[in-house]
Amino acid sequence: MADLRARLPEGRYGRRGSDDARTDRRLTVIGLALGAVLLGFVAWAGLSYIGDQKVTGQLTGFDVVSDEEIQVNVAVRKPSGADGVCTVRAQADDGLEVGRGDFRFEEDGDSVHRAVTLRTTQRATSAELMGCSEAAQAAN
Repeated sequence: MADLRARLPEGRYGRRGSDDARTDRRLTVIGLALGAVLLGFVAWAGLSYIGDQKVTGQLTGFDVVSDEEIQVNVAVRKPSGADGVCTVRAQADDGLEVGRGDFRFEEDGDSVHRAVTLRTTQRATSAELMGCSEAAQAAN
């Protein structure tokens, strides 16, 4: 009689330990495979984004000239012979955008560093480079 009470009825109180270990291994393998696929996608997306950018820029500094102007220093890398366009915006102390402008870089070299002047509607306290791209060629 003691022997019957010592054993639990099969399947009544959940699965056996060996079933749990098999399920854990299966979930680990699935998780690793999905992680590898996600990592591969992120690498592909990053490389394709960087590879497609022919013109890049960096804001290297700015100087508030007056309540209506801010001077922004921009460094641009582009293919030699191509023209680049960079969009710069200025913000007031409260975060409000007070100026935005597109500036064309037509110099022959592949690296250009120039100061541009952006007109503002009120005093700017910061400047931000929104992005750069290759300029569209004008039709003749």
